[in-house]
Amino acid sequence: MTTVFLDGQFMPIAEAKVPVMDRGFLFGDGAYELIPVYSRRPFRLAEHLRRLQHTLDGIRLANPHAEAEWMRLIGEIVARNDGDDQSVYLQVTRGADTKRNHAFPAQVVPTVFIMTEPLVTPPPAQREQGIAAISAPDMRWLRCDLKTISLLANCLLRQQAVDAGCVETLLFRDGFLTEGAASNIFVVRDGVLLAPPKDHLMLPGITYDVVLELDAAHGLPAEVRPVAEAEARGADELWMTSSTKEVLPIVRLDGQPVGRDENAVRPGPVGRRMYDWYQAFKQTVMRAGE
Repeated sequence: MTTVFLDGQFMPIAEAKVPVMDRGFLFGDGAYELIPVYSRRPFRLAEHLRRLQHTLDGIRLANPHAEAEWMRLIGEIVARNDGDDQSVYLQVTRGADTKRNHAFPAQVVPTVFIMTEPLVTPPPAQREQGIAAISAPDMRWLRCDLKTISLLANCLLRQQAVDAGCVETLLFRDGFLTEGAASNIFVVRDGVLLAPPKDHLMLPGITYDVVLELDAAHGLPAEVRPVAEAEARGADELWMTSSTKEVLPIVRLDGQPVGRDENAVRPGPVGRRMYDWYQAFKQTVMRAGE
């Protein structure tokens, strides 16, 4: 049975209970992180914890644990559960108050929850064939750089993709690409990698950072700048990236093939190279124990 961590205790998931007055339940008032684990080693854990701190600072919630304690707890939850490759989810809410009030309560103890599930990455066939996506206006709030548990808009946008038989929804705001409903999006045009810049309109993805680092290490031309919707729709290649999807090519957008050869709907060469670089990098990091 899956073991989870809740407010200082490890327990079977069936025994984990949260008070109905918890502000995470009532208001979505909290932060979260999702950390991939390969061969029982969390991937880029320090970077995930820095992003958690950024979100907590943004919602004015004191971090309940120092970095070393987070590392210890995550290491223990991984050790207590089966599987070498796992996906660790951690969540911090503002805690439970005695009444429902929009204003922050004066004194409550944050609720800390950690669980793990099997890490499921895209199957080889999906990676080799690429996936289909749709697009939609980005109607989320203006602090998308914060990884909060208030994800109803993202769920609605992702469900649009599911209803259309697709994997992801690309989001456009005021004529520019922001990101996917649950991923970052990269564009390749004329051999140049285009990436929307980190700002308040997109989540600063950990995989996004790795892709740009690998890009620089291998000398691939890149531009981090606002990407116009027309550039995304006229791309030679599109990719979605995330901790669980890694680097996954998009070969159809809104039913139209991605790329200039409409008779050859397949992942492009730059994305294939980036996927290989990512896998090699991942193995190097895991061997080094980072």
